[in-house]
Amino acid sequence: MGLSLTVLWIILLGSVMYRYRNVVLESVRSIHSDSRIKFILFATLLALIEESITVTLTNLAPAFGVPLGAAYITASANYLDVVCLHSVVVFIPMFICWSFLLDRFSFSSGEVFLLFGLTGTIAEVMFGGFQALAEAAFWIFVYGLMVFLPAYTFQRNVEKPRPPIWMFPASVFLPILFSAPIALIISAIHPVSIHFPPIIP
Repeated sequence: MGLSLTVLWIILLGSVMYRYRNVVLESVRSIHSDSRIKFILFATLLALIEESITVTLTNLAPAFGVPLGAAYITASANYLDVVCLHSVVVFIPMFICWSFLLDRFSFSSGEVFLLFGLTGTIAEVMFGGFQALAEAAFWIFVYGLMVFLPAYTFQRNVEKPRPPIWMFPASVFLPILFSAPIALIISAIHPVSIHFPPIIP
């Protein structure tokens, strides 16, 4: 599953994003709206696409030779459950955080890719344990690609100061703080972290 996600999301779609980044830039520029709103919506769309891939791969567990729920990438086999009660709903406050950071400072899209990738890695450690650190490169790409294109298209013609040095580590943890209230609410109304149908031997 991890290899399939690497091929589909990181290699295939990641290459498409990079190859056509300037085409996307012109398309996004033609949309007359606040850059912060465009960033949030664009990043959310990419997160929804990424989760559609992971949920599909989770549901294909039998094709990988194991029962559904014995191996998984997502917390559930139900797409709406995953995005509304586990993942994307928590990502949106993170995207809001980054929309304000990008409105204030001139981060490069590569820096946003890496920093949000580190945020995602920390989130995976919080969710699945410290073994996620061994997969840091994988998670950096998975999460980083959610924001690379949105950051690339964000007000590139507006003069802004470079972020101070301390802002780089801060920007790894600030999105987590932004998402904490939503995460707490979700955990209260939907406390089951991982749930699949019972595995039938």
